[in-house]
Amino acid sequence: MPNQPAKTVTYGRVHDLQHISVTTLDNTDGYWVIYIHGGAWRDPTVTADSFKATQEILRKTPGLPIAGIASISYRLSAHPNHPQDPTSTGPKEFRDAKHPDHIRDVEAALAFLQNTYIFGARYILVGHSCGATLAFQAVMGAVAGHREQAFKGDMNKLDISVGPVSTSPGPLPPRLTVQPIAIVGVAGIYDLRRLRDMNAGISAYREFIEGAFGADELLWDAVSPAQMAGSRGVEGGWRSGRLAVLAQSEDDELVDASQVEAMEEVLRRWEKVEAQIPAHELSTKDRRVRVLPISGAHDEAWEKGDQLARAVIYAFEELQAMNLTPRDGTK
Repeated sequence: MPNQPAKTVTYGRVHDLQHISVTTLDNTDGYWVIYIHGGAWRDPTVTADSFKATQEILRKTPGLPIAGIASISYRLSAHPNHPQDPTSTGPKEFRDAKHPDHIRDVEAALAFLQNTYIFGARYILVGHSCGATLAFQAVMGAVAGHREQAFKGDMNKLDISVGPVSTSPGPLPPRLTVQPIAIVGVAGIYDLRRLRDMNAGISAYREFIEGAFGADELLWDAVSPAQMAGSRGVEGGWRSGRLAVLAQSEDDELVDASQVEAMEEVLRRWEKVEAQIPAHELSTKDRRVRVLPISGAHDEAWEKGDQLARAVIYAFEELQAMNLTPRDGTK
């Protein structure tokens, strides 16, 4: 199949931001690369288009087994620097998303892509900043499908008598049929409370976290990939995953290295458990966790595209080293 120009497809009818930029390539047996943009859950200037520079680099890189590239747009929270008048802004344009709206949209978009392009586990989920949060939330046992429960005083004690916590009405999105074989988090946010505490003198951090998740810090912990352990976290939720890459720049002025340190600790536990994969797959059940140093300021990773592309290419190299290229058992 010849390379197709990028097209925009919609996966939801609630909001104009529920769309995906999709490009199909001629390697039909390859992997899909699916990107989730950052922007603190609220910046309307950071959109699905922010993957364009990276996408061009990936498409020009020889030898990458890429079947398709997708960049997900999702509903955003309100931004004080980009105010909207609720009396004159239509509901499909008004930005007032609250958790779990953002992750619901990501799950719905992923399910749409899987159902449309039938790529199964042959995809790498890539996220920048809060997009990395969303990527790992998509495989967390306590968040994926919005099964998070109410907490009463202790983040490690679920109140199972209470139904799922949700501030968003409407039906749940379809569940993913197959989880990603790899997740690449670039300049990711993995512990909300830690991010606030490490930047206690900057009010914007608390503001954008509360804007997306509200003021309940127990909920912050419940949705933080680096906080939840066991079956409620990535460790128990991402059962079929094989590779996690955490990319971070020492020049990042917005997200400090402690985020990666906290997430790596969780992923090292995940790494020790064999992947649950079909018996017919001709591969081991090994997992890998890799921390990749990159360079540049926080947003330069996607603005210039080279460092974000470097992280994706590195993931392909690791999958190749694990004998997990499409022709080696991941069809």
